[in-house]
Amino acid sequence: MAKLKIRPLGDKVLVKRLEAEEKTAGGIVLPDTAKEKPKRGIVQAVGDGKLLDSGERSKLQVAKGNEVIFSSYAGTEIKVSGEELLIIDENDILAIVE
Repeated sequence: MAKLKIRPLGDKVLVKRLEAEEKTAGGIVLPDTAKEKPKRGIVQAVGDGKLLDSGERSKLQVAKGNEVIFSSYAGTEIKVSGEELLIIDENDILAIVE
């Protein structure tokens, strides 16, 4: 099966979540049901930017490969070729991890 390529539109960003922590800071191993979904991920692709009233497109602040922190209930989860990805608005990204 061919691998699908996804290109977000407008000010949307495609993000792959980082893996959930296996242990707490105190060393307790967490079962899958107790793991919290991470609010961090790696940008896989970005759209062209939001269309402005002037007809131009605004430049996105994130780029492919950036590690980002996003809000808890951001975006739409999709599954592509067995990978879980998120399509989120650039406005739902809170910070870039440097």
